[in-house]
Amino acid sequence: MTSTKTNPGNYFEDFKFGQVIVHPTPRTVTVGDVALYTSLYGTRFAVQSSDAFAKAIGYPQSPLDDLLTFHMVFGKTTPEISLNAIANLGYASCRFLKPVYPGDTLASTSEVIGLKENSNRETGTVYVKSTGRNQNGDVVLEYVRWVMVRKRDKENPAPEAIVPKLPERVDPKDIGVAVPALNIGGYDFALAGSPYRWGDYEVGEKIDHVDGMTLEEAEHQIATRLYQNTAKVHFNQHTEAKGRFGKRIVYGGVVISLARALSFNGLNNAFHLAAINGGRHVSPCFAGDTVYAWSEVLEKAELPGRKDVGALRTRLVAVKNNDCATFPLKKEDGQYADGVLLDLDTWVLLPR
Repeated sequence: MTSTKTNPGNYFEDFKFGQVIVHPTPRTVTVGDVALYTSLYGTRFAVQSSDAFAKAIGYPQSPLDDLLTFHMVFGKTTPEISLNAIANLGYASCRFLKPVYPGDTLASTSEVIGLKENSNRETGTVYVKSTGRNQNGDVVLEYVRWVMVRKRDKENPAPEAIVPKLPERVDPKDIGVAVPALNIGGYDFALAGSPYRWGDYEVGEKIDHVDGMTLEEAEHQIATRLYQNTAKVHFNQHTEAKGRFGKRIVYGGVVISLARALSFNGLNNAFHLAAINGGRHVSPCFAGDTVYAWSEVLEKAELPGRKDVGALRTRLVAVKNNDCATFPLKKEDGQYADGVLLDLDTWVLLPR
């Protein structure tokens, strides 16, 4: 007798508009997870690196790197949302709403907010709003993403197409809530690695983050397992050897974390990733690729009632196997330049 107790993952036609999915399993984050995250990406932001530094400015201890929180929440969603995905396509309306500390337990839920079958009828795009909560039920993170998912059978009828209208950016008044009122007098700029504050950056300024980091096979596999991300395209070489690339695709979140870590050189005091306005994975990344990054300041914003921090809206671009001295992004025909991996629109907070 063949058992049917296993989860084969949802195919496009299994999703229903308005469906709410509770994702197993809750995960308690430990200092071991933090150390492993640092070892994978080399992140160096002082607030997330030093309890003493964090306490001096008003935190009870170092919070988790914002992207570690993101990956933990995201990873929970993969068995039900993207186990049968071909690609994760983009993000919008991502807000970090409460700091997370070692010892907190994270759990995820998702709501299907859009569905659209692709013209080949073999795949469809699923839009979900995912929410991460801590052990007290407090929302720590919410975001929208859309993912291309295989159909079980191309002849199966498609649901009515519904594509959500998403805002261009998160309103500055809705960011910064995850940062307590800070004692900027206790912020040691020498220890943070740079004297530059929020007011020292200008709209239109482009920053080459200079450093490159080569991604090894073991590293992206460890990362995928750390976040309990079960998407086949990232961890199953047996199946992906028969796919379009013949090998595993690096989880896009790994590229985001690498780019964010590299951005320290030039944005050393941008200690908090407050929001992701939007973004897309432009091309796949594979083990052996070397990732570089650059940023452009798109907008500056004061936060209501806050004199301690200000927000920079930055475009964070990751490129593979090519330095960023020429700030590669688009070609003359408007298409992305060769080697561009990531185009991410973010809000980051810096001391004023």
